[in-house]
Amino acid sequence: MTFTSVVSWDCVRIAFLLAALNNLDILAADVQNAYLNTATKEKVWTRAGKEFGSNAGRPVIIVCALYGLKSSGAQWRDHMAATLRKADYTSSRANPDV
Repeated sequence: MTFTSVVSWDCVRIAFLLAALNNLDILAADVQNAYLNTATKEKVWTRAGKEFGSNAGRPVIIVCALYGLKSSGAQWRDHMAATLRKADYTSSRANPDV
């Protein structure tokens, strides 16, 4: 699977409206370096560049979902969803990414 899930701004606005109408608190967060917390499911390798000194040209196995890999967005979404489920959060039936 090689997609990145995006929550539309309309869904966010509706969630804010519902929270305001029901006197609910809103919690938000931003995850920096998100992809570096997610492992890849596929085997990816490259060759080390000049910045690796004497190891330049040697094969390097990539174990973290890096920006630029096609599946990184999907891997991050799956990882975050599983983490939130473990914390007893549930998805909205109207939009599973909220």
